[in-house]
Amino acid sequence: MRAYERLLRYVAISTPACETSGVTPSSQCQFDLARVLADEMRQIGFANVRLTDDCFVYGDLPATPGMEELPCLGLIAHMDTAPAFNGIDVKPQIIPDYDGGDVVLKGTGDVLSPAQFPGLKKLVGKTLITTDGTTLLGADDKAGVAEILTACEQIIQSGRAHGKIAVAFTPDEEIGLGVLHFDVEGFGAKYAYTVDGGAVGSLSYENFNACEAVVDVTGVSVHPGTSKDMLINPCLVAMEFNSMLPSCETPRDTEGFEGFFHLCDMQGDAMKARLVYIVRDHSAERFEGRKQQLKHIEKILNHRWGEGTVKLTLREQYRNMREMIEPCFFLIENARKAMKIAGMEPHDIAARGGTDGAQLSYRGLPCPNLCTGGYAYHGPFEHIAAEDMDACVTMLAELICGPRN
Repeated sequence: MRAYERLLRYVAISTPACETSGVTPSSQCQFDLARVLADEMRQIGFANVRLTDDCFVYGDLPATPGMEELPCLGLIAHMDTAPAFNGIDVKPQIIPDYDGGDVVLKGTGDVLSPAQFPGLKKLVGKTLITTDGTTLLGADDKAGVAEILTACEQIIQSGRAHGKIAVAFTPDEEIGLGVLHFDVEGFGAKYAYTVDGGAVGSLSYENFNACEAVVDVTGVSVHPGTSKDMLINPCLVAMEFNSMLPSCETPRDTEGFEGFFHLCDMQGDAMKARLVYIVRDHSAERFEGRKQQLKHIEKILNHRWGEGTVKLTLREQYRNMREMIEPCFFLIENARKAMKIAGMEPHDIAARGGTDGAQLSYRGLPCPNLCTGGYAYHGPFEHIAAEDMDACVTMLAELICGPRN
């Protein structure tokens, strides 16, 4: 079975994560895919397949004779889809021999165009898979799931020699909570790769340092007709807080190694207001500077409006994995070699986000991120090519059967 055929089966199973549930998995529908994957792993020939109560699927490919002493390599992908856009009732469109032109998404009439998504130019002549416009596709990261299982299946069928492989499929990556419950010790790998990247050839071993910043503003509500020198409008104070941040350091205005403040949510009335930001920077030093900048604004506004008017809460989310990858940089060198064998041109990407691997690397499992071939994740224009998925399968097979150090 080709990887794209598996992908089409998996995206038919809805698995959106839920940011507000407070449990793991955040949505019970993730079990629907987890059960399918556990059964499929047993059929392929995995050993020790287990589905946990918190929706992790684990399994092993035992080493072939003579390869038992090699360190165990892990491969990880996530089952959930992003809650940022509808992920229920996905209806993929398949365009064989894509001609490089505009693609009409039949569910909405929206147009997937190379003018807006220049990566489409690289997919000419390939079998393009898109959404119908009403949902995301779910290639993030069901393509990674499909590619891992297809590579393992091919290795078993070919009889190629390999060391032990540990595979895990995780919930809730899209809301940053899944790997909090990941059984690193039970997984048994010495190091691993997440298969959760983008265009073919992309390889990530560094990412943002990240935190969430919540700004709560408490106002003083007084009848506006008699409020001189007494009323404190929390919405205006919240607007003042935001105005004191650099206006050109937003996601829209930054790229590469440039960090940002991103206002994700704002609420308010006459009594209270709240701003929710995510704060990102690749540099640990600049990241700390951004947090200090937020604290300084909190201090200034409390001096101006009265102590306790503004309360800043910072919640650490993840750190740049690079310092954990550098001591085992052979992981990157091996990935580059495998990509070249698969016909890819490797290129390093400093991930402007985080992966499960970022958190796992700090829990003792060095874990860079590999490409899956997908584009435009988290929205109706998500797309991928079947042939690029085939190339990712070849890459993974070479890593499975290749050197471990």
